[in-house]
Amino acid sequence: MRQRRLIADSILLGVAGAAAAQIFTLLLRGANFLFLRALAGYQAPGLPTEGGPQSEHIGQHGLWLVPVATTLGGCLVGLLVEYLAPEAEGHGTDTVVRAFHRTDGALRARIAPVKLLASAITIGSGGSAGREGPIALVTAGLGSWYATATGRSGRDRRLLLLTGMAAGLSAIFRSPVGTAIMAIEVLYSDMEFEAGALFYTLLASIVAYALNGFVAGWEPLFRVAPNIGHFSNPVDYGWFIGLGLAAGVVGVAFPAVFYRVRDQFRRLPGPAWIRPGAGGLLTGMIALAVPQVIGGGYGWIQQAIDGRLAGDVLLVLIVAKLVATSFTVGSGGSGGVFAPSLYIGAMLGGVCAALAHQAPASFVIVGMAAVFAGAAHVPIASLMMVTEMTGGYTLLVPAALAVLLSYLVQTRLSERLRYRSLYEGQVASRADSPAHHAQHLAIALRLLRERGPGELGDLAAAGAIDIVSLLRTGVPVELPDGRRLMVGVVRPDSRWVDRAALPDGSGLDGAGTRLVAILRGEHLTAPSPSATLQPGDRVVYIANSDAIDELRAEVDPW
Repeated sequence: MRQRRLIADSILLGVAGAAAAQIFTLLLRGANFLFLRALAGYQAPGLPTEGGPQSEHIGQHGLWLVPVATTLGGCLVGLLVEYLAPEAEGHGTDTVVRAFHRTDGALRARIAPVKLLASAITIGSGGSAGREGPIALVTAGLGSWYATATGRSGRDRRLLLLTGMAAGLSAIFRSPVGTAIMAIEVLYSDMEFEAGALFYTLLASIVAYALNGFVAGWEPLFRVAPNIGHFSNPVDYGWFIGLGLAAGVVGVAFPAVFYRVRDQFRRLPGPAWIRPGAGGLLTGMIALAVPQVIGGGYGWIQQAIDGRLAGDVLLVLIVAKLVATSFTVGSGGSGGVFAPSLYIGAMLGGVCAALAHQAPASFVIVGMAAVFAGAAHVPIASLMMVTEMTGGYTLLVPAALAVLLSYLVQTRLSERLRYRSLYEGQVASRADSPAHHAQHLAIALRLLRERGPGELGDLAAAGAIDIVSLLRTGVPVELPDGRRLMVGVVRPDSRWVDRAALPDGSGLDGAGTRLVAILRGEHLTAPSPSATLQPGDRVVYIANSDAIDELRAEVDPW
């Protein structure tokens, strides 16, 4: 019954995702016309598949009105976000990731319309940002609102949050498989997936892609020659190895610069709504010298694929786009970081092609996938999304090579840094996600109940979910005779380290403490002589009142 209902939900959210993508596209075009074309007299090259112009157009006033447009757009966005929905600032996807882990997938209903309008203004006025974050938050918000309105559980709401996000991304980027994987991979910084949601994210993505195709067409987002990707000389793969290594280094620099800029903006005095305006002004000043940083930049990526940008220009654009995106989104503007990552990767690939004296298209496409894979810790989703967006399926082997190298280099070099990924809300693994703590605790309580009647005493008749709710908040559950049911994490200096509990849970310290269950990573087990405790193990245990104070030296709160 639950699965049939979720299938129907996924189809419905696929329809909603396609509709939201079309609404966002219309708003974005309207804002671009109003701020850049009408006010600043500027038009960037666009994508042929979206009917965009093939070349840049600069009006009679030159570029001098571009900073006016970016500043005005930033101030308007600041006002919208501050007074209507503060969650709508920034790049959006991080808000979805946090909602999944921290709030059972709950997002306020007003986020969707505010994010649509604020992001259209940010990008349409010339801010250096992309469409991924906005549409991810908007359609995830629709999934969350729908789950709440229909009275669904927290588990189902988290699933529908991801399903909605996948649908919106699929319609915007014409990438049904890659975006379905993106929704379940972006949650974790390690190589983990929310695999149980894949069926539903894939179904919603396919529905959204199909419906969007009737309106926007079925072509990949970028146009690429059909004969790319045929490399007969093994030496050619050496250049892709070099590109993957370089992409990993850039993937370290992007989050570090982006979040340091954001932190500096947050320290600025004055009202918060002024900060996106200041970020817009700085972005506009960069655009006076490098107008290629304006907006999402997909038209410039197409030009890099076509080999219409010189090598020295490509180098400048890598740095300029990174800084401009940090100013736009880091200041509180509303837009995504996926498109800027693709842009930076495309230009890096173009530089590599110039050094190798090779046709640029293959290297540009591989660079797009490699930089985002490292910077966002989503290697599989990045590989599939860029392949679908370009139709470059013949590049899967060199792209996979560069993506994996980028991911390995980035995770290795960034392991001691404060900002390791473009998405702060990521947790390392499922075991580190508060979203799964309730599941682990429920299993532990089941193990406790299976030991026989009376173990929980007067609480035996209470609902398991009520006890779980208390334990998740860190509140001990009172048991008869002054005992308490508690959860904690074994300290590195604990006397429990390397000790084994007897099968009945006793024998840890002789103070009346009984171990109920041990959670290590994703594995939850009952006590046994072979299960010795290690630092960092999560434990569920019962303690006498006399031992509670002593146990603070053994375990930290969960």
